[in-house]
Parts: sequence; C-alpha cells; structure tokens
Amino acid sequence: MKQSALLAALCSCTVLATSPLRAADLPDPDGKPADLTKPAKVFILMGQSNMLGFGKIEGPDKPGTLEHSVKTEKLYPFLVDDAGAWTERTDVRNVRVMVGRGGGMGVHNNEWMTVKGKAVGPEIGIGHHVGNLLDEPVLILKSCIGNRGLGWDLLPPGSESYEHTSKDKKTGKETTWVYAGYKQSPNRWEKGTEPKPIEWYAGKQYDDDTANAKKVLEELDTYYPGAKGYEIAGFLWWQGDKDRYDEAHAGRYEQNLVNLIKSLRKDFKAPDAPFVLATLGQTKKGDDGNDGKILDAMLAVDGESGKYPEFKGNVATVYAHPLSQGGASNGHYGGNARTYMDIGLAMGEAMAKLLKAK
Repeated sequence: MKQSALLAALCSCTVLATSPLRAADLPDPDGKPADLTKPAKVFILMGQSNMLGFGKIEGPDKPGTLEHSVKTEKLYPFLVDDAGAWTERTDVRNVRVMVGRGGGMGVHNNEWMTVKGKAVGPEIGIGHHVGNLLDEPVLILKSCIGNRGLGWDLLPPGSESYEHTSKDKKTGKETTWVYAGYKQSPNRWEKGTEPKPIEWYAGKQYDDDTANAKKVLEELDTYYPGAKGYEIAGFLWWQGDKDRYDEAHAGRYEQNLVNLIKSLRKDFKAPDAPFVLATLGQTKKGDDGNDGKILDAMLAVDGESGKYPEFKGNVATVYAHPLSQGGASNGHYGGNARTYMDIGLAMGEAMAKLLKAK
C-alpha cells in the first residue's frame, strides 16, 4: 500500500475537537466490485457551485491543479496506479444530475468513481473514504446547481415567512420587508404591500434537486448496474456563498439549516441518516458580518456543539478554513484542486466516523 502525504493542514471534522485531526492514509483501490447481494448505500450531495466542483485537473506543471498535486507533489497517491493513470473504483458509482436549461434532468456523470473531465469536486474524497469503509455498493449521488441560496432557492419545506428591517446605506431610511416562506414568491416584498409573484418560488431548487435525486433512485439499475435496492446512508452539504449577500438570509441561515437537515431526512425516509456539511473556506472563526453569521450557524448545528441534542452523533461540521488553499467561494477558490480534494476528504472522513458510531 502506498503511504499518503495528504492533508497536512489541520482539519476539524467535529467543530469542538480539541486536537488537530489528520485524514488517514487511504489505500489504493483494490479493483474488486462491491457485494451486490447487499442494498446500495446512497450518499446524497447537495449545495451550490462549489459542491459541483471547480478544482482544475489538467496541468502537471501548474501548481494547484490535480495533476500537479498528484504527479509533482506526490499527494493523493491512491488516485493513480503504478503506470500513472487515474485509478477507478469499481465499488463506488459517481452520479451527478442537474436541472437542464430547458427543464428536466441533465445527467453529467454516471460512471465508476475516477478522475474525469476538466474539474474535480469534493465527491472524490468523499467517495474514497466511504468506499473504503463499506462492503456494500456505494452510490455518490450529487444533485445541485450553482448560484443558489438556502434562504430562497433551496429553502426547505415548512419554512415560514418572516419580517426583516434593513437600513439603506445611502439614505439611512429603514424598510421592513416580508421574506418569502416555502412556495411563496417573490423573494421579498415591502411590508404592507401585495406581493407580485415571479416565475420562481422559495424552495424551487430544493424541490428540483430532491426530485432529480429521487428519479435516479427510481431508475437505480441505470445508475448502479446490478444493485439490489438501496438505503439512504447519508447527506452531504457544501453551500452558503449566495446567502452571504443578503443580511436577512445570513441571519436566518441557522434556522434554515436545521430545517434542511430535518426536511431531507423526512423526504428521503431516512430519519437516522448522518448529515455532514462544510463551511466556506475563506471564513474563519471570529469573522463578523454575514460571513460570520453563516459560519456560526454551521458550527452551531454540529452534534458536538450541544445546541441541538438531537444532532449529537449524527451531524458533523467540517471547518474548512484550514483546508483552503486561498481564494474564496465566490471565485471557486481559484480552481485549486487541493481545496476541493482536502475538503472532500475531510467530509468523507467525518461521514465515515458518524457511520462507525452509528
């Protein structure tokens, strides 16, 4: 087995960890298929553009690309075989679906887990960790699209409308707005006025992404050939960038996140499925403003924080700032593949720990 130098940066897979955690060295894929007599373990990945993945792959002479990280820096040795080709896991299926421009579901990935195309996301690190842990077939099912906010597009069912008063920076005038609850439109309207719906509603993206994930599961053999049924084994969430630009959405992020966790478990009939989320890489503990509010919300839901006792042992937050190689979520971290790999590995490690504890 190759020895890995990956994840030298500090990683906190439960936010209140008192000592740094280092991702365990991962073995090379053994090339063996999963035990198809067992139901597939399905991990649903959701969020916005950084969950999609923008880590550049090509460029062995360009620092920050995956090729440079693997072939020059000798990181992530489990990703290449002795001949230098990308390895393939025949026990982990990688599926990515997204709403198409004309509506309907577009299928962007449907293959065994390997490095493919021009960009990599956190699914690689996640897939290798849970694939090493489990004997069952593993399906990594990513259903998301970029530029979506939890406070509007991804607002989960049951979220109620609320009021928020903001002050105009130029005039100093205060205005009280009514923000949409689930299925309401538009995003907000001034209190005392009649809302004028637009061709979108609060939670539309949540509905689309969950519907697409369910469609994949209804056609399981198309996406995991030979699988005999499935079990929702966990959810993974990396999002928050769009909510940074709206004070009300940032202030509401914790409440919406709690509702999201509960709604996904209910919608997929998986009340005990572990939930792992990652913070935005550029935001560090102690930051203020909207970014700080979102980070604090993400840290609060971690089961070890104690704020939500029902989440103990089944919700974990990965503090991503020490793992980020620079840049910010709105610039996709400069396309640095190490950011996507290391955060994905940390998310996968956190999920594996929750599964072991379960």
